[in-house]
Amino acid sequence: MSDRVGRFRSPTRFGAVPKADGTTAFRIWAPAAPQMRLELDGGEAIVMEAAAAGWHEAVIRCLPGTTYQYRLPSGLAVPDPASRCQAADVHGPSVVIDPLAFAWAHPEWSGRPWPEAVIYEVHPGLAGGFAGITECLPGLRDLGITAIELMPIADFPGPRNWGYDGVLPYAPDRAYGTPEQLKTLIDTAHGLGLIVLLDVVYNHLGPDGNYLGLYAPSFFCRDEATPWGPAIDFLVPEVQDFFVENALYWLTEYRFDGLRLDAVDAIRPAAFLSVLAERVRETIGPERHVHLVIEHGGNAARLLGGSLYDAQWCDDIHHCLHVLLTGETDGIYGDYRDAAPKLARCLAEGFAYQGEESPRRRRPRGEPSAHLPMSAFVAYLQNHDQTGNRAFGERLTTLAAPAALRAATALLLLAPWIPLLFQGEEHGAQTPFLFFTSHEPGLARMVREGRLREFADFTGFAQRDAVPDPNAPATYEASRPGCPRPGSEAGVAARNYHRDLLALRRQHVTPRIATFRSAGACALGTAGVRACWEAGDGARLTLAANFGTIPLDIDPPAGITLFESLRGAAGAVSHRTLPAHTTVAFLEERPA
Repeated sequence: MSDRVGRFRSPTRFGAVPKADGTTAFRIWAPAAPQMRLELDGGEAIVMEAAAAGWHEAVIRCLPGTTYQYRLPSGLAVPDPASRCQAADVHGPSVVIDPLAFAWAHPEWSGRPWPEAVIYEVHPGLAGGFAGITECLPGLRDLGITAIELMPIADFPGPRNWGYDGVLPYAPDRAYGTPEQLKTLIDTAHGLGLIVLLDVVYNHLGPDGNYLGLYAPSFFCRDEATPWGPAIDFLVPEVQDFFVENALYWLTEYRFDGLRLDAVDAIRPAAFLSVLAERVRETIGPERHVHLVIEHGGNAARLLGGSLYDAQWCDDIHHCLHVLLTGETDGIYGDYRDAAPKLARCLAEGFAYQGEESPRRRRPRGEPSAHLPMSAFVAYLQNHDQTGNRAFGERLTTLAAPAALRAATALLLLAPWIPLLFQGEEHGAQTPFLFFTSHEPGLARMVREGRLREFADFTGFAQRDAVPDPNAPATYEASRPGCPRPGSEAGVAARNYHRDLLALRRQHVTPRIATFRSAGACALGTAGVRACWEAGDGARLTLAANFGTIPLDIDPPAGITLFESLRGAAGAVSHRTLPAHTTVAFLEERPA
């Protein structure tokens, strides 16, 4: 909601809310605590009023910038679980924030349609914090990026983390900057015509700094856990409201243009996903383009394409391409040994697994998805998970043949799905992206041991002692993608390659995405694919890719050559040969 022109705040029942009369209302849900006390600026504790249903309240005269914490009956001081900002880290005091203090320069911004999205995923810390990302925005816009996606920013313990260990979902981590700097980032992006998405984690809270179990144990399920900790009990109304209001907070108070919900298949009951999406759509209204994206290991097509979620991160696409580029079939890639026909299915229907049994999981996976538009699938060659969850965080620049990677990039950026680039990918970064944390020693040891267990599925893994320590500062520093060195021909060439492809996408593909429908896709041998889509204006787009080392037979597509990743490849196709490590694109303009 907008209280004054150019200033926004999100109504909430949780946390500290400054009022116009100079007072601040404090509310915390602590059903297991008979009494809660409020301490302001480290002063004398004030007994809060116990209200119905486990709420504790106090209205105190204090100004924004005041620090506060809650004192439990045990004597332990804890931060506000709905803290909008921390004075230092997750174990210390929270700070009263006035959201109306920030005047937005572009309050009229209403976003962009989802089919226009070309996503750039970025880790805020490795990009120099919120201020560092703000400086990079013009260059990303000029490259052809239309959407910036921040990895999770919810306050986590210490200065280094991927963000998936967050414990204060309303507080941007101070390691990245202040709330004002985050709002400046988003406001600047909007002025450049860029949308900004935020990765949020609603399936668990991190283990370090999570005090909720001490005064609100019913926040968590007693008999269910996720791979990362106790499951959150979304059957509890206050818990539902905590996360629904969090989503609305980021979308209204911070003006984010959308959210990517992490690992939603770990959320129980799954009905909460519908509740969340419906509340967001109802509250925001149709006047803004607000996008909701999920990561779901079960390929839940039922959530996509209607009024709930715009798209899903499609690991099937990544896994097929990774196998074709690297030949790896260990671990998760064992389900994609026949990668070419599975990739062809992805190009035509979205998911490779639509109810078939996954050999690795030994149970059916996925739901039919052929009815969905291609814009319901976010595709990528690399992202934080698929790079960072390798033992040594290698990027494809060090794993795949350069020409094959160029071919895959062309397929990624010209197909009518929603493409995502991972920070540094645009200039061919070769630095790894490693898993990093800054936990206390005991938890750090458990994380190290857990990481080693993750690689048990990978045959021949004999470098356990060489795996970088997630808690070491050097592991974090080694993950900086940097920028191309001055005069680096390879870096400049990679950036130009991405820019040229995105210009073609913007001109010929994006305007038709909403009406593109599959006209068939097939495997070419064991290492190639061919796919065709027809648009509402009659145009036909054909992409053919060969990731193997030998030429493939192909029937020449109709239309003009839109792109060739290898000079002369289109000419070879006209003679029924698709060269090795090549992608070609053809566009046939036909009346509808």
